[in-house]
Amino acid sequence: MGCSWSALFEATILKAMPVPPNASRAASAPLKLGVNIDHVATLRQARYRGDQGGEPDPVGAALCCEAAGAHGITAHLREDRRHIQDRDVLELRRRIRTRLNLEMANTPAMVRFALKLKPDIICLVPERRQELTTEGGLDAAGQVTALRRTTRQMKDAEIEVSLFIVPDREQVEAAAQIGANFIELHTGPYAHAFARKKERQVELNRLVTAARLAHRLGVRVNAGHGLNVQNVSLLHGVPHLVELNIGHSIVSRAILIGLGPAVQEMLGAMAGYSG
Repeated sequence: MGCSWSALFEATILKAMPVPPNASRAASAPLKLGVNIDHVATLRQARYRGDQGGEPDPVGAALCCEAAGAHGITAHLREDRRHIQDRDVLELRRRIRTRLNLEMANTPAMVRFALKLKPDIICLVPERRQELTTEGGLDAAGQVTALRRTTRQMKDAEIEVSLFIVPDREQVEAAAQIGANFIELHTGPYAHAFARKKERQVELNRLVTAARLAHRLGVRVNAGHGLNVQNVSLLHGVPHLVELNIGHSIVSRAILIGLGPAVQEMLGAMAGYSG
């Protein structure tokens, strides 16, 4: 996948070195990249569903992404286990050195699993069995009590909480009421409208408004879904972003140029964000 063990070793050594006290903010990218490795697991499961092994290995892919400069790894453990498996996230928790973001539905079984796994952060998402991937945002406004209960449990375990929501005022206000540390703004509608200038601007305006509101309410802002090197640059106009979670376009690009170069290409497209 365009990632060598020597690169992994070098990245580990570099991460262990202390950062000089006078290092500039620009030295550590102001906009972080979390790479979603679900699609690596999708490819493995297409051939090896039901087996304990198989390739490509999502954990190896995660290590490659880290070596290339990714700031975190995202994995969605779905209830139907269609791609990422329990063993994958357990091994990710053991081996990665950046930030593990576990995407999950708000169900008792997944809450128990997350409390045992202890990822750095969970992102609560909606799930529908018939969808190919997560298609819509979580209805935080309609589930305040249940989501607040889960958020409290996670915070007690020192796990941060993010809610994957559409950029609407009602949902952002609900996230603040729930006590979420982060929201992840659903950029799918923006990505789908990218080729149509007027519609694209409408979706960008929604993202800007939602990000500003979240910031005023004390909720940090991530974003993701449908992003690629062509459309990510316009997100520089959305304020207060902390991290972008991107998976499909990076894994797709990796088929042509390798996973490490695909991650670096995305980091290059994200460079220069000032917040």
